[in-house]
Amino acid sequence: MCQVFAGQEPERYATTTRRLRLNGQSTSIRLENSFWAILDEIAEGEGVTTPAFVSKLHSEVLEQRGEPSNFTSLLRCACLVFLESKAAHSAPLLAAE
Repeated sequence: MCQVFAGQEPERYATTTRRLRLNGQSTSIRLENSFWAILDEIAEGEGVTTPAFVSKLHSEVLEQRGEPSNFTSLLRCACLVFLESKAAHSAPLLAAE
């Protein structure tokens, strides 16, 4: 079973740093490539660029909860929420009995 996880391509878990603006301030965020790919997919679905999506998410978090202690962790968890939601919507419906 571990081969399924351990055998994945190293490029998937290699990190990439992207520079973007959050609330007008230039910053950089380093995430694993797999997470960037998910964020790119979310942004595309929202009809915005990835930097615009990440900035909007940061603004909404600031408004609701204040400055997050670890924004990159929040981004990773947002990716998981997206994948969970996607999986739930694609699950076959049980036939009514």
